[in-house]
Amino acid sequence: MEILQNKVQEKLGEDRYKHSLNVLETALKLAKYYNIPEEEVQIAALLHDYAKELTLDEVKKLGVEHDFSNEDNFKMYMNLIHGELASLLAKSDFGIEDIDILNAIRYHTTGRENMSILEKIIYLADVIEPSRDFDKLNSIREMAYVNLDKAILMAMDSTLDYLIKTGSLIHIDTIKARNYIITEITKRLIDE
Repeated sequence: MEILQNKVQEKLGEDRYKHSLNVLETALKLAKYYNIPEEEVQIAALLHDYAKELTLDEVKKLGVEHDFSNEDNFKMYMNLIHGELASLLAKSDFGIEDIDILNAIRYHTTGRENMSILEKIIYLADVIEPSRDFDKLNSIREMAYVNLDKAILMAMDSTLDYLIKTGSLIHIDTIKARNYIITEITKRLIDE
């Protein structure tokens, strides 16, 4: 794990690396609470933003290599695709083959339908790590240790509010993830 951590530190700037360590710390706490294997959590947390600081040329090169040719302006889409790029780099640079780890990295920003517990933990840890500060954050942090799905729903709602207010793109995976979680929560309430 130390080798992985060193390579991540070399790739990222100081602030982004600190963020990754904060996500790691938060994800490990959630993993312990939800009884998830730590090694998978460590890998996904450390690598979740591995592609966040790529240059535009590096992004374009990866885009061509992995057929992102439908993206007209990579810079505009970077906040939406850096997870997918990081997932590709986790596989090519580190030989990560575990689909759950790769999906946790890939969807840590957007979420997706039917996320695994590992995916949920990485998604949520990225949102609630200690250096974050936004309205309703404390409520989301508290809910993270009560009901993971409700915490994710709260986090997604907060993110959607922000994206709408700033006129930003909303990835379709986020809409599908939110709808899926609402459906699952509703089903559980009906079954009770």
